[in-house]
Amino acid sequence: MSVLLIAGSPSAPSRSTALLDAVAERLARRHAQIERLAIRDLPAQALLLADWNHPAIVQAIAQVTRARAIVVATPVYKAAYSGVLKVFLDLLAQNALKGKTVLPLATGGSPHHMLALDYALRPVLQSLAARHILPGVYASDSQIALTPENAYQVHNELAERLNEAVEVLATEGLKLPATHGFEPVPFSRVRCSV
Repeated sequence: MSVLLIAGSPSAPSRSTALLDAVAERLARRHAQIERLAIRDLPAQALLLADWNHPAIVQAIAQVTRARAIVVATPVYKAAYSGVLKVFLDLLAQNALKGKTVLPLATGGSPHHMLALDYALRPVLQSLAARHILPGVYASDSQIALTPENAYQVHNELAERLNEAVEVLATEGLKLPATHGFEPVPFSRVRCSV
C-alpha cells in the first residue's frame, strides 16, 4: 500500500510541495506507507543526460516501480508542468505507471493555468500506462498562503478539495475502506421488494 509523492518543483520550499505535504498528512491518517521523491534533489547531469545507471536515478525509478499509487505535484510554467518533472518522466519506461493510480496536483499564478493538468500532464501520465488517473487538484498561488514563519498554509476551500482527492485515492487506488458515507453492502445482501 505504498504511495510515492513526487515533487516536481525546481525550488524548495514551494507551493506545489505544500500540496504534497497536505496530501501526506491526510494519507498518514489513513495509515498509508508513504515514500517521497524530490526531483530537484536528483543529480542534474544524470537527469539531463539520461544516465539510467546513476545510483540516484536507479533508486528513483525503483521508487516508482514499488509504489502502488503515485501523487505528482508540479508548478505550472507557461501552461505546462515543470521542466524537471518532464526530464524525470522521460527517463521512465513506457509502461512505468502500469497498474498504478495517479493523483496529479498543480499550482500556478492564476486560475488560467488550471487546464495544464488535463492538457499537458494527463496525456504524459496516460502514455506511461497509468491504470487510473484521478481528477487533479489545481491551486492558484492565492490559495496557499506564506506564513510569517516561511511555511505554506493551505486555505480551507483547497483543504476540502484535497480531502476529497485523498479519499478517492485511498478508496480507489489503495482499496482502503471509505471514511465517510454508508458502509458498502455486498450484492448478496441486497433485497428488493415490489
